[in-house]
Amino acid sequence: MASTFEGQRKDEEVVYVFRRHILTSIKGFLFLVFMTAVGFVPKLIWPDNQNMVFVWMAFVIVGLLGLGYSYLLWYFSFYIVTNQRLRQTRQKGLFKKTVVDLSLENIQSASFGVPGMFGSMFNYGTILIQTGAGDLVLSMVSHPETVYNEIENARHGAQPKE
Repeated sequence: MASTFEGQRKDEEVVYVFRRHILTSIKGFLFLVFMTAVGFVPKLIWPDNQNMVFVWMAFVIVGLLGLGYSYLLWYFSFYIVTNQRLRQTRQKGLFKKTVVDLSLENIQSASFGVPGMFGSMFNYGTILIQTGAGDLVLSMVSHPETVYNEIENARHGAQPKE
């Protein structure tokens, strides 16, 4: 990720960029496995028909397209921490994207948690950011402690000096 982004202000510097854990795109992998298995069924029913290999290949290609779609949604969804704000960009489909900006000065507190054994094994967790307007929950974040520390460091650097 570059140190500049669309919508960046003149005096704004990128501090940290992070994404959700790659396991959030597991649905695409499961779809590929499912399509591969379903595509093999006609070959089991008609074992002598050599054209069934092409049917299986078609199912695998559809599964690979689903995996690619899931990966693209993950790749184009990310978070940017700057010296002024936290920006969440979420890709929700091929043509739908949402962007949420949260000023670092509006953050009242932040915390993180790791959900048990799998969270510890795969190093993902949830970051909770509390503001006066409500809570922002960042789920399935990769390396949650590092991300939490970066947000806290940026937040305390953005606090007005009294």
